[in-house]
Amino acid sequence: MINASLKELAAALASKQISSVELTQLFLDRIVRLNPEINAYVTLDSDKSLAQAAAADALIAQGKAGPLTGIPVAQKDIFCAKGWRTTCGSKMLANFTAPYDAHIISQFDAAGAVNLGKTNMDEFAMGSSNETSFFGKVQNPWDRARVPGGSSGGSAAAVAARMAPAATGTDTGGSIRQPASLCGLSGLKPTYGVCSRYGMIAFASSLDQAGPMAKSAEDLALMMNVMAGFDSRDSTSLQREKEDYTRDLAKPLAGLRIGLPKEYFAEGLDAGVAKVVEEAIAQYRKLGAETVEISLPNTQLSIPVYYVLAPAEASSNLSRYDGVRYGHRAAEYTDLMDMYCKTRAEGFGAEVKRRIMVGTYVLSAGYYDAYYLKAQQLRRLIAQDFEQAFRQCDVIMGPAAPGTAFKAGEKTDDPVAMYLEDLYTIAVNLAGLPGMSVPAGFANGLPVGLQVIGNYFDEARMLNVGHAYQQVTDWHTRMPEGI
Repeated sequence: MINASLKELAAALASKQISSVELTQLFLDRIVRLNPEINAYVTLDSDKSLAQAAAADALIAQGKAGPLTGIPVAQKDIFCAKGWRTTCGSKMLANFTAPYDAHIISQFDAAGAVNLGKTNMDEFAMGSSNETSFFGKVQNPWDRARVPGGSSGGSAAAVAARMAPAATGTDTGGSIRQPASLCGLSGLKPTYGVCSRYGMIAFASSLDQAGPMAKSAEDLALMMNVMAGFDSRDSTSLQREKEDYTRDLAKPLAGLRIGLPKEYFAEGLDAGVAKVVEEAIAQYRKLGAETVEISLPNTQLSIPVYYVLAPAEASSNLSRYDGVRYGHRAAEYTDLMDMYCKTRAEGFGAEVKRRIMVGTYVLSAGYYDAYYLKAQQLRRLIAQDFEQAFRQCDVIMGPAAPGTAFKAGEKTDDPVAMYLEDLYTIAVNLAGLPGMSVPAGFANGLPVGLQVIGNYFDEARMLNVGHAYQQVTDWHTRMPEGI
């Protein structure tokens, strides 16, 4: 059961081979055994999970089950879930219990899925290694000395260690795709606005997007059918007709044009990763696709642009944590200003403070035009690169990360080296495009992800591209040893 697809689990539940209560208990038992070392979960509530499972079993018995009814799903601890502790990986929210459900959570509840628990993450989603969490680092199940990637590292590690069949994540600059690559999973960052951000604790509002993480592209499609949809409470949510993301999974790939950006295969890419990606692309040619060389000339600007815009938005979003309304408050202070200062000094970690200071600086008088405004102009150029590229191809392919999982602590003292982990993913967020990572092999004994980038609202085609590859390869079924 632990390596079954979501469709297989649904069939087992429908045939009474297993009940949702039994399935949920199976994963809860695995969490109890494995989580003390891997640290993928920060909050569990077995009573709540099992109660949801019992309700799902009742729906199945009544013949009212949907594709995900009764299936346990791990939720990234960035989504508010009513009655659940919701921390965003920060001391600032360590004791916060959400009074309402995020739209994503309510969508899964409506589908009859079971909330298995809240997964660990980089503090306020700021990080590429899941080492900035107040609740401690997450370990990569493939090698416990290495990081799982971030910020959705807890979700990635939970699925990789088979402590959950699937999980939610969020992607601001690669935080679904990079950990999916490092942990040997499939992960999708949808087009900006396809999934509601209501109840998702904000980092950078113009970049954040929720998405699914699972073993296969088919599983991602089933999750997208639940997660996507208009929400009037989110001003950035797009009002579109409901899609069936499984509709094109079985389409042949004959005639598909794959764009290969020369900038993605240049200096900075690990040779082992490059070899795996090239072999995956060769497999696509066997499936009938053709490749064309394209250029995304402003790729190198994406990291400096991102690290001006994202901290600027974070500076604004995180100003609400002042010790007055909710969250951490300093125990001792002399006056209101002292309370603000001590609360924020105690409540935020080093990386969050670094980004708040950078963001405040670039928004300050005298620097706004030189940094923030210029970054917005360059963002437009990056989006135009993709517009030009999609005139020549249907999807773009390349590596999801420049290397495999690195050792814990290896880059914590070098923020720039850490930021470069997102070299191939950030531009997708800046342009608001959908991006996906699928397992493509191993380098140095560690998983490598192939990134697939699509045009706006082209998730169904991307999932078809991923699914076709997974029908002729088995990388997505591989499991770490000892789990």
